[in-house]
Amino acid sequence: MSRRVLLIGGLVILALAVAGGGFYAYYFSGLRSAPKQLTLTSPSPTASASPSGSDLAGTWTVGSGSVAGYRVNELFVGTTSPHQAVARTSTVSGSVSVGGDTAGAYALNAITFSAGLAGLASVDTVAGRDVRLRDGVVSRSLNVQSFPQATFTATSGSVPDTVSGSVVDLSVPGQLTIHGVTRSVTATAKAQLNGGRVEIAGSVPVDMTDYGVQPPQIGFTTVDSKVTVDFDLFLTKSP
Repeated sequence: MSRRVLLIGGLVILALAVAGGGFYAYYFSGLRSAPKQLTLTSPSPTASASPSGSDLAGTWTVGSGSVAGYRVNELFVGTTSPHQAVARTSTVSGSVSVGGDTAGAYALNAITFSAGLAGLASVDTVAGRDVRLRDGVVSRSLNVQSFPQATFTATSGSVPDTVSGSVVDLSVPGQLTIHGVTRSVTATAKAQLNGGRVEIAGSVPVDMTDYGVQPPQIGFTTVDSKVTVDFDLFLTKSP
């Protein structure tokens, strides 16, 4: 085989490699999407049935329609802009005790919310890639078999009494337990009365390494350690 043939063959291989890299970068940078962070929904048409005043006092329990999940940045090889991986679960439980209106606010006590991690399912999209394969990697990283839930607890908090007629802001310091490790965090959220239920939507920023979890190792992908836990909870008053 002549040197000329070898040279031409080498140039062809190099061209294909460069083209393949460029195609990879285009493929994954232009054809991907992720749902927005969880926020309050539009109030129900039955908002007139919303409780008010002393009717808010009592125990409120997480009900149907509630969802929680995570958002984390992934950077694909050959790209410069990160993709946001998003997974959610509707396996959510918990409750909060609401006291009577005192000095313009309702006292919150015994706050506990949990999300079942085995139910986490990816909801973002990347062309040419089955993002559901990520879920198994995440499950192993979190050791879901041994630590099946992420739980937020707080002994106390408060919500402005204006929640009876408008959207209000909340900031609740508490404890978040993931992977068997508990850390102090602050959940920021908005709340509103939506029909006969209280809706609370917000987020908690965490660094997975603080909970003994290393960023998942996925081929051609670098995963950030900083994660946003977001949630949209619908609470119904217990009888």
